[in-house]
Amino acid sequence: MAKMNFGGVEENVITRDEFPLSKALETLKDETIAVIGYGVQGPGQSLNLKDNGFNVIVGQRKGTKSWDKAVADGWVPGQTLFEIEEAAAKGTIIQYLLSDAGQISMWPTIKKHLTAGKALYFSHGFGITYKERTGIVPPADVDVIMIAPKGSGTSLRRMFLQGRGLNSSYAIFQDATGRAKDRVVALGIGVGSGYLFETTFKKEVYSDLTGERGTLMGAIQGIFAAQYDTLRENGHTPSEAFNETVEELSQSLMPLIAENGMDWMYANCSTTAQRGALDWWKKFRDAAKPVFEELYREVAAGNEAQRSIDSNSQPDYREKLNKELEEMHNSEMWQAGAVVRKLRPENN
Repeated sequence: MAKMNFGGVEENVITRDEFPLSKALETLKDETIAVIGYGVQGPGQSLNLKDNGFNVIVGQRKGTKSWDKAVADGWVPGQTLFEIEEAAAKGTIIQYLLSDAGQISMWPTIKKHLTAGKALYFSHGFGITYKERTGIVPPADVDVIMIAPKGSGTSLRRMFLQGRGLNSSYAIFQDATGRAKDRVVALGIGVGSGYLFETTFKKEVYSDLTGERGTLMGAIQGIFAAQYDTLRENGHTPSEAFNETVEELSQSLMPLIAENGMDWMYANCSTTAQRGALDWWKKFRDAAKPVFEELYREVAAGNEAQRSIDSNSQPDYREKLNKELEEMHNSEMWQAGAVVRKLRPENN
């Protein structure tokens, strides 16, 4: 473990240099990793683990689209692909990668197979942090650990195939065997993490729920919509409004920020852009800060978790969710975006 300085604050991080793949394989050489669920995180994590040489099986409900996807990805029914309960029985490490709602409904089944010495692995702190609401209370004689990649399973897999790593946080909620630290770090390396940074289940879910509702998805969509609508209301065409709102940011500026930081990007824009951005960014911060403070309070109080549980447990939740997603898909802004993407040079 190395101490890294982040803006004057020291944090514990673990890199692949100090915990190489060979050490991870040795650590888990006698383990069977059962990946339960093949939706968002399951495919990327399981395929990366398999390609890295670990003993991995997948548990998924037969007859579902996810089962068919697992078969298409090379998992073999009866050999490396099983029904959920059978996979849980076989696994010494159970990677519990169902949706939050799925984890709640499947918990009684999974709990039966958490015998002494096994490890229960999460990629999100939701089920454990809000255990009074979810009912997910692990037995005292199993390790409870977490690797939370800071991105989608699709990104994790894509970056792995490019020879890159997606940064992940790690946490230990319960160390029953004395091996939880080695297990979780080995798994973090195995799934293809760039570097691992230390957190807790509670901090992970608080930051994750805030981020999803904030700059990662909710806030960015809200800001996009506000600027796009303002430009359209003032006579700008859909193409111009979309390019100035989304395309330039995602295709030109965000890669520069990812490579060198916002400060570097500012310093390498025109002086006109610098002046305006420096004048306006604090106004946007001051306008948004109370919303983020309210959001964090709602997350910390468990209200956001309860809303998700209540909504996603309804029999028609998927139908209602798809209706809301379709509304966004059909908006002028994202219809304009579909046309702009087709016109990119790489698509012609």
